[in-house]
Amino acid sequence: MKIQIINGPNLNLLGIREPETYGSQSFEAFLEGLQAAYPAITFSYEQSNVEGELINMIQEAGYGSDGIILNAGGYTHTSVAIRDAIKAVPAPVVEVHISNVHAREEFRHHSLLSAVCRGVIAGFGLDSYRLAVEALQGTNKS
Repeated sequence: MKIQIINGPNLNLLGIREPETYGSQSFEAFLEGLQAAYPAITFSYEQSNVEGELINMIQEAGYGSDGIILNAGGYTHTSVAIRDAIKAVPAPVVEVHISNVHAREEFRHHSLLSAVCRGVIAGFGLDSYRLAVEALQGTNKS
């Protein structure tokens, strides 16, 4: 199984940005543990602060992987273009958020992406990504 993880804006700062909200572990360190926990899965990881680059990543992964785990960051609430990219590809996409977006500012309560994703996982810290892996494994079995 091949899973592409795509992180959006400011997620390159995990481990140092707002640790009270996002934790103190870098994504790279977390990814090493995830890869060790799921040796039968090939993980690819990309991050960008640029909307167009995220769209290119979704389009490429959407035809070359068994699933996508997407944390679009702030673009979750604003990007029709990312929504359209998700809708255009056959690979299932799981929307992930590290924090519980519904316990934060009101503008974060609405996602433009959720309706075109297989599912949404939020509020479990970096473990949200592991839960998304489990969800995609279940999708792959059906």
